[in-house]
Amino acid sequence: MLSEMRIGELAAQSGVSTKTIRFYEESGVLPAPARAENGYRTYTSESIERLRFIRDAQSAGLRLEEITTILELRDQGESTCHHTIALLEAHLEDVDRQISELERTRSRLVEMTSQAGSLDPAHCTDPNRCQAISMS
Repeated sequence: MLSEMRIGELAAQSGVSTKTIRFYEESGVLPAPARAENGYRTYTSESIERLRFIRDAQSAGLRLEEITTILELRDQGESTCHHTIALLEAHLEDVDRQISELERTRSRLVEMTSQAGSLDPAHCTDPNRCQAISMS
């Protein structure tokens, strides 16, 4: 039999706050726990592993909705590998797109900063616009 623990112990062992655990329960990503006679939530070691998985998946950039789909497949006894790989690949593409956008932004900022260094503030005649920003 799996040993039972209360929410504070689960939080300590999983590295997830009690508030987050309650949120996960409300959102359905963590199944509602059993209740002891006194009404306290009781969890098993399976909850620790599930919370660690959720935490690790989030650190990889997966959204809670995506994590839920993985866990639902797993709970149904289905393989999650292909689904998870597809999610990770989509996130990788998104990160690559963001990196490209950031590189373009950085290049523009370097160019503007370089040009701004040669501007004379005395020539700034528009009170609503900085000439360093309005350069083309």
